[in-house]
Amino acid sequence: MDRGELVVLFGPPAVGKMTVGRAVCDRTDFRLFLNHDTIEPLIRIFGFGTPAFRTLNSEFRHRIVEEAAASGTQLLFTLMWDLQEPESARWVRTLIAPYADTGLPVSFVELVADLDTRLGRNRGEDRLLAKPTKRDLEWSDAHLHECEVNVMNTDPDLSTPADALLSEHRHLRLDNHGSDPGPVAEQIVAWLARN
Repeated sequence: MDRGELVVLFGPPAVGKMTVGRAVCDRTDFRLFLNHDTIEPLIRIFGFGTPAFRTLNSEFRHRIVEEAAASGTQLLFTLMWDLQEPESARWVRTLIAPYADTGLPVSFVELVADLDTRLGRNRGEDRLLAKPTKRDLEWSDAHLHECEVNVMNTDPDLSTPADALLSEHRHLRLDNHGSDPGPVAEQIVAWLARN
């Protein structure tokens, strides 16, 4: 069995997680697991945020990560994470446990971009093709604005419940304002190779 590794790629909506994740996977043996891989089919059946949606979304993600760890898969998972919520930090800790608890490497990569950049990306063709729920652009733009009240990027001047978890693993924070995901992906690949 190959030695698996987990990379959690996180940041606010439309920061470029999917695009950068694809670029990293194109350059490595990592397999891409988008957060929308579980969101989209569940929304079609249950609607967003319903009890059934929340339960199954969490269960599906956990089971996929468990099987990926057990099979030695190099997995890159994209995640929108409210760093100020203690429950979110607990959930992420349980999500990465199949890798972390068996001594497999876990790394966190954080992408940062300003709201104007993200609003532009929110209308990108690739994003709309991969994420049908984002095609209602009025709702999707409003959602980006609403998420600004959440803390989705680290800040050295702000302590959050996520800090303890991030400090236990490798953590890379990258500016992703540019239009080409290649340079950011190359930085991530080089950083991972130094492990």
